[in-house]
Amino acid sequence: MRCVWLAVLLLAIGGPAAAAERVVSLAPSLSEIVIELNSADLLVGVLDAGERPAELKDIPSVGRYGQLDIERLLSLKPDLLLLWPGSVGSAQREQLKRLNIPTYVAEPHNLEQLTVQIEAIATQLGRAERGVALAEKLRQRLDSLRQRYRRDEPLRVFYQVWDRPLYTVGGGQIISDALQVCGARNVFADLPQPAPQVGVEAVLQRNPQVILASDQAQLEAWKAWPQVAAVAQGQLLLVTDKGLERPSGQMIEATAKLCQLIAPDL
Repeated sequence: MRCVWLAVLLLAIGGPAAAAERVVSLAPSLSEIVIELNSADLLVGVLDAGERPAELKDIPSVGRYGQLDIERLLSLKPDLLLLWPGSVGSAQREQLKRLNIPTYVAEPHNLEQLTVQIEAIATQLGRAERGVALAEKLRQRLDSLRQRYRRDEPLRVFYQVWDRPLYTVGGGQIISDALQVCGARNVFADLPQPAPQVGVEAVLQRNPQVILASDQAQLEAWKAWPQVAAVAQGQLLLVTDKGLERPSGQMIEATAKLCQLIAPDL
């Protein structure tokens, strides 16, 4: 199955005939993958979104998240763009298509797709062996986590993204797959949207055993509903590692921390 995914991805992007030498990354997660492949020397531009890793300190910026400077990008003469669709607005994505610059589009919906895309990016960079080695290491770590945290009856988990309005993650979002690795089930896995808006009543109805959020105040607010299993059992858990929000190789260790948070006794 992994080989089929890789073949489909490579055919879809129709990548450059030769290995890329001047790469512009249009998402922090994709910049991280290039760094993890020890290939930051190929980056000539990056899209900024928050604090940069040290390896990217001197690399020119092509704008910020959602605000791409296309003139600046063209001045860098890239021969490969790495694109996560959500990092660039739809109008500018259309502009990029018309530029005919080879583009690799990465939007993994599960952790296996992430490892396949790491291999595909390495191939685009002319460093396929590094991609194979990294992907295999990540798969082994994932297999270990799945075996350790497997449950006959998965824990029901509500993953809160924001509170006003209330947002969560849908079944096609990669965080939902990370929960599965941890022996848990996203209570809104049936929703197709990556970040659906839901109501408090819907959460109460699905009665999660664990509620996860990155803000303590948001967690405390759930104590107003003591009938929820997560509240009754004291399972309002604070997610402090932002690595779950960036689908690069580091997300596997962020998933390991998530598993430890949900099931510290395993």
